[in-house]
Amino acid sequence: MTDPIFEEIALIGIGLIGASIALRARRDGLANRITISTRRQETLDRAEELGLGDRYTVDAADAVKDADCVILCVPVGAMGVVAEQIGPHLKAGAIVTDVGSVKRSVIDQVAPHMSDDVHFIPGHPVAGTEHSGPDAGFATLFDERWHILTPLEGANPVAVEKLETFWKQLGSFVEIMDAAHHDRVLAVTSHIPHLIAYNIVGTADDMEEITKREVIKFSASGFRDFTRIAASDPVMWRDVFLHNKDAVLEVLGRFSEDLAALQRAVRWGDGELLEKQFTRTREIRRGIIEAGQETAAPNFGRYKTDPD
Repeated sequence: MTDPIFEEIALIGIGLIGASIALRARRDGLANRITISTRRQETLDRAEELGLGDRYTVDAADAVKDADCVILCVPVGAMGVVAEQIGPHLKAGAIVTDVGSVKRSVIDQVAPHMSDDVHFIPGHPVAGTEHSGPDAGFATLFDERWHILTPLEGANPVAVEKLETFWKQLGSFVEIMDAAHHDRVLAVTSHIPHLIAYNIVGTADDMEEITKREVIKFSASGFRDFTRIAASDPVMWRDVFLHNKDAVLEVLGRFSEDLAALQRAVRWGDGELLEKQFTRTREIRRGIIEAGQETAAPNFGRYKTDPD
């Protein structure tokens, strides 16, 4: 167990990410006190049943008043409303961060409500499962996964270093990145894949000549993986696409062009082009495994590693 990094952290929102932060911070003594706030009383009650915090309140303003570190674990679309609620009640020197997978929009929503004596340092843990809610959290979620920090210009380096240390103690690798660049990178690696997954699963459900029973019964491994992704929190992903619109549309346009090229190759029997493309993309998969961000085990090892 390490010495506490923060005297008190406040988690605003307690789904998969917030619960996992709480469990790891508690396990490894990263904070002396954990306050949890969420707008739904039943969710707050469940968090208390699970013993995720020390203090529980539906009042976000009350939750942050003594916190050294405030972590916004709410959907991207709710960031501005929450920031407005808590802004006047943050204590001087507090670090405020978030876990949203879009950064430019979060900055635009949150920064106007932060006073000059508060350190707002946006962040994004590139980790998760398709499960949601406080029961979904587990202490090892962030182990050997990347956490991206996107500090604003002129950010206090001591505060950035302290937050970086906190995420490293949670198990993460930490990368510092420009917010706009983050949004383009994540559009490619996360947002568009989710959009494709939602679309292809919806297409299968819409095809009248294929019954839902057949879709379920004869799902091959590729489609099964699409359904895992498409089972993610719909509110969270709705907000991601609405708040990273420019980057998503840019990448989606490029994807559509590449897909059209493959469509032509299939139509005209261009096996050479297909094989060339499949060989090139296979190397990306190998690189991900070599980087320790996935496993080569059958079914990606998910039966063994996913939480129930």
